[in-house]
Amino acid sequence: MSPREREPAVRAITGVTLVPDRSTLTDPMEPPTYTDADLIGRSGDSPDLFAALFDRHAPTLHRYVTRRLGPHVADDLVGQTFLVAFERRERYDPARPDARAWLYGIATNLMRRHLRDEARQLDALARAAAGPGAVPCPAEGIASRVDAGAAARRVGALLAGLPARERDVLLLYAWADLDLDEIGRALDIPAGTVRSRLYRARKRLRPALAGPGTYQTEETMRNG
Repeated sequence: MSPREREPAVRAITGVTLVPDRSTLTDPMEPPTYTDADLIGRSGDSPDLFAALFDRHAPTLHRYVTRRLGPHVADDLVGQTFLVAFERRERYDPARPDARAWLYGIATNLMRRHLRDEARQLDALARAAAGPGAVPCPAEGIASRVDAGAAARRVGALLAGLPARERDVLLLYAWADLDLDEIGRALDIPAGTVRSRLYRARKRLRPALAGPGTYQTEETMRNG
């Protein structure tokens, strides 16, 4: 779903036009040249500028939430994420030019209300991966960061069984492609805690990663 298709849900609450009229901008610097922090700071006087933040980050955030909760939840949750971000924009740290960790942190807090949806999604992914003619399972996204040959069914089942705090860290690392510092900012936890949770999550996943047809990569062993 494109940002334009998701526009009405967010605009109805925030009053922000997500496809702003660039001709109304008096500043000679166009929004694409702004950092995220610039857009957030300037949106206090020009709320339409917040639309550019949505355009930058909504598509990847939507894919991440869809992987975890399914498409039926992702549309609403992404809209809620940007609503919360819009309402809290005055609290954003302008020293952080990239707002990605902030947005994923908001989304993660909202996702905690949907643990049952996530369990169903991971269970469905595991069943789909096991069935005849199965399509590639999003759990295989772990492969590029945890183990390139992990079987989707085993990984999906173990992901569902991870403690929520460990699963958040692992999937922000593997699916959202955040680094350890960004994960710490997203979850408001120290970097050492991120490392320990990632280590424990990987350790729990090793029975699946050690199955037939799998192999460990150098990336698998990083910090683990």
